[in-house]
Amino acid sequence: MSTLAPQRAVGADTSASNRQPKAVWAVAFASVIAFMGIGLVDPILKPIGEQLHASPSQVSLLFTSYMLVTGVAMLITGVVSSRFGAKKTLVAGLAIIIVFAALAGLSDTVTQIVGFRAGWGLGNALFIATALATIVGAASGGVARAIILYEAALGIGIATGPLLGGVLGGISWRGPFFGVSVLMAVALVSIVVLLPEGPKPTHHTSIAAPFLALRHRGLLTVSLTALLYNFGFFTLLAYTPFPLDMGTYAIGFIFCGWGILLALSSVFLAPRLQRRFGSLPMMGLSIALFAADLAVMAAFAEHKPVLIIGTVLAGLFLGVNNTLITEAVMISAPVERSTASAAYSFVRFAGGAAAPYLAGKLGEHSVALPFWVGAVCTAGAVLVLLAGRSALAHIDDHDPAPHSVAEAEAITVGD
Repeated sequence: MSTLAPQRAVGADTSASNRQPKAVWAVAFASVIAFMGIGLVDPILKPIGEQLHASPSQVSLLFTSYMLVTGVAMLITGVVSSRFGAKKTLVAGLAIIIVFAALAGLSDTVTQIVGFRAGWGLGNALFIATALATIVGAASGGVARAIILYEAALGIGIATGPLLGGVLGGISWRGPFFGVSVLMAVALVSIVVLLPEGPKPTHHTSIAAPFLALRHRGLLTVSLTALLYNFGFFTLLAYTPFPLDMGTYAIGFIFCGWGILLALSSVFLAPRLQRRFGSLPMMGLSIALFAADLAVMAAFAEHKPVLIIGTVLAGLFLGVNNTLITEAVMISAPVERSTASAAYSFVRFAGGAAAPYLAGKLGEHSVALPFWVGAVCTAGAVLVLLAGRSALAHIDDHDPAPHSVAEAEAITVGD
């Protein structure tokens, strides 16, 4: 998640956003549902394992397949949207999610769900990489107002995904999958009806560009930093429901609290800390605090209150870091912002995709070990950031206030 205009007048922009065209609301609604998918399956991980006789590591592959395909697909989203246009890309992404979410709900084995979650990841990448650009192009009142609306959609989706997963999962573990499919079908119809066709793209993006961009040390440093702290992030997201060993409603509420803190710290806290202390110091501090949080959870892995508090509190650190590191990506290398974002997303998602499976496998031997490994990897992210700080020294000289449509489009890919 990212805050793109930290110095805007929030109250005025929020009231103005109520006068947006119907097309903007249609895409914003679809964005909420798309971002629900991140935490939607958390409350049903344990029920899936119990009812389908699967181990934690097997169930955690739901995250691994989803993130691996999302990361790889980020390399082609620019290629697709630059050739077929935003509306066709959005509709294709939604259609893929509808089909694969429904198929996951109809599955009888964990292997089938893992495969269908991979297809879901492809659809999500196509949709997310295009949604903000579409909102910005269709919104009235300027870029800042459009971005506020999109940020609100992100926050609602992140926070309510686990909650919806808990409610529907209380009926059946299949419920969240069917729920997403139905909601995405409504979103697809609204976009087809309300979103007009845009102009035909004139600039085609090369699939090789993200790989070439990683030759720049600054971008590579930020990407590797994100890859390592993603091991901690996905340990928290994919493994914690197992040692918590609580009902779907309880897990849903816990991760809803995590999502609320993540959204609030990303939108409101990160810009203030950035202006006062600078991007690099706050990135390093937020990642270090997250590593310490995981270490405490490891030390007290048998105590559920500690795991609950640690999970919710992690949202605070992750929200600050996500905003600052995503903005750092935009100015870390002398390449197009969309190219930098695609390269960054590929490294952190595709590389970090092994984390959920690793956490589940380690958890089968020791309840605390996944948290320790997550803490060590996250601490390693701080070391990588410090080692490459000379290549990123210029980012604190950058004024974060003015942001263009091009930057808004690129940051969507980074999220």
